[in-house]
Amino acid sequence: MGLALDEPKDNDKVYDQDDLTFLVEEGLMSTCGAIQVEFIDAGPRSGFGIKSTNPISGGSGGCSSGSCGSGGCG
Repeated sequence: MGLALDEPKDNDKVYDQDDLTFLVEEGLMSTCGAIQVEFIDAGPRSGFGIKSTNPISGGSGGCSSGSCGSGGCG
C-alpha cells in the first residue's frame, strides 16, 4: 500500500479530511479495513505513515504499514 497522486476512478471511495482528499480503492478497503494516514515529522526523514486494521504482508498492493517520504510514492 502506498501514497500517490491520482484522479478519482469509479471504484474509489473519496474521503476529505483537514483540507486533504484521499482516494481509496474499494477492494483495498474491504481487504484492509480502516486505513489511517498520518504525517510523521522526523526532520529530513519526514513523510506519511500508513496503518490498517487488517495488515497484510508481502507483495505489492498489500496492507502492511509503510511510509512515503518526499521522494515520491507508488
